[in-house]
Amino acid sequence: MPSYQVAHLREQGQDMLLFPLDDRFGQMSSNDQNDLLQELEMRANEAGLAGGAAVFWRHGRHEHFMGPQPWHPFLRSVGMDFVQRNLNQEISW
Repeated sequence: MPSYQVAHLREQGQDMLLFPLDDRFGQMSSNDQNDLLQELEMRANEAGLAGGAAVFWRHGRHEHFMGPQPWHPFLRSVGMDFVQRNLNQEISW
């Protein structure tokens, strides 16, 4: 049963679901990355959490994110530490 922690927050008038993932995410194909991002959003929404999803992961010393283009300035301004500090929900299926 997959289980993911999520920071569910409201920023700049948007409900956001921010998922910290491990570095394996960065090794996935872009199609698989997109599929997982969509599934995380769908599963979180089904669990009653409103909003769109974005993911964060580290590869070596670098942090990366993937999410809606309009959110990129905000996502760029925060990082994995911010997401970890704001984890407040968990989803599983």
